[in-house]
Parts: sequence; structure tokens; C-alpha cells
Amino acid sequence: METQVKYMWVVVFAVSMSIAGLNRVEATHDYYGPCGKHDIEKEAQKLAPCTYAAKYWRAPVSERCCAIIEKKLSNPGCLCAILKTRTAYDAGVRPEVAVTIPKRCNIAVRPVGHKCGGFPFV
Repeated sequence: METQVKYMWVVVFAVSMSIAGLNRVEATHDYYGPCGKHDIEKEAQKLAPCTYAAKYWRAPVSERCCAIIEKKLSNPGCLCAILKTRTAYDAGVRPEVAVTIPKRCNIAVRPVGHKCGGFPFV
């Protein structure tokens, strides 16, 4: 009896693995996140020229910052994830201020209404 139960578990395991394979269930190591294969903390470091503008509402936004933000806006989910990183937090970035940078840069194509942590891009 005990041998039959063990054998049954082996069969159940084999069947479940076959079903998972047929449904293309992939391992978590293949998941990259909102910024693709890029390390999100390193991506946050690339936004260093925007730090001051992301802290204060009325701070001027540098041309370098605007150029970086314009590139990042092709993937607003990634930009939002960057604003929530430890690097951004340690730098004093305020997401509610940072989401205003695209408008302050006069970027024509921006994700108006896309929310980032409850704060919509404007």
C-alpha cells in the first residue's frame, strides 16, 4: 500500500510537470521586470541630472535631464519603477514632483494620465 502511494505521487508529479511544460510555464529567472534586462538601480543612477528637479516643484530642469527623461518616456512603466527605487529614495526624489518633469521639459509626447504610485504624469 505504501509503495502504491509513493508511486502515485511520482505519477502526479510527472503529469503536473508535463502540463506545466505544455502551458509554457516559465521560471522566474526569465522575468526581467518593467525595465527589461536592465538593472533598475543602475537605470536610476542615470537620472542623476534630474535629482534636484525631482525634489523641488519650482526647480529648473536641465537640458540633460530633459533629454534623459524623453528617452525614458518610451516606457513609462520603467520610469515609474525607477522613481520607486532605493537609489531614488536615498537621493530624496519625490515621485509627486518627479512626474511633473516631462511637462516642465515641454515634452510633447508624454504619458498624461499614466499613474506612478498614485501620482499621474502631467
